[in-house]
Amino acid sequence: MTVFDLDAFAADCRACLAEAEPRRAIREVLTRAVAHPDQVADRLRPEAGGITLLHHAPDLTISDVVWAPGMRLFPHDHRMWAAIGIYTGREDNEFFRRAPDRAAGLVESGAKQLDIGDVTLLGDDTIHAVANSGTVLTGAIHIYGGDFVNQPRSQWLPPAHVEEPFDFGLTNAEFARANAVWEATSGT
Repeated sequence: MTVFDLDAFAADCRACLAEAEPRRAIREVLTRAVAHPDQVADRLRPEAGGITLLHHAPDLTISDVVWAPGMRLFPHDHRMWAAIGIYTGREDNEFFRRAPDRAAGLVESGAKQLDIGDVTLLGDDTIHAVANSGTVLTGAIHIYGGDFVNQPRSQWLPPAHVEEPFDFGLTNAEFARANAVWEATSGT
């Protein structure tokens, strides 16, 4: 059985940055990877919800994002393009746009469900909320066209959806809460 080679994957993604359309080139690399979801899952071994950085540089971040069953992360932006590929479970994305005329809040603007093997691209102005409505962990490789860790960005907490600076601490707390609920209800 072939094993997903994380170093080769990151090198292939880095090489894509020299392409005329880097995010489209990265989508092709990511599509090839998640076409073999069992190999990716065997290498990354998702066991609980959380974000694990696989590659971090000023021009490219690759992370393994695992969503606990029942988890929903509030609307947020990235302020850079992103590519998402699912290797286990299902990721439900709700999309939003800022309210017109600079009014506070967000306006819903669609949704997209990603299943195993699916890949999608997000623009640098995308605002989305992510959920795992399934009963198993969802594992996804998220690739960002920049420094995902240090890029200032925004979040909108329910119910008012007022824009505020993104808070990794709040995000990590949401993963911890979702993991605790999942463990309590699944008996693991």
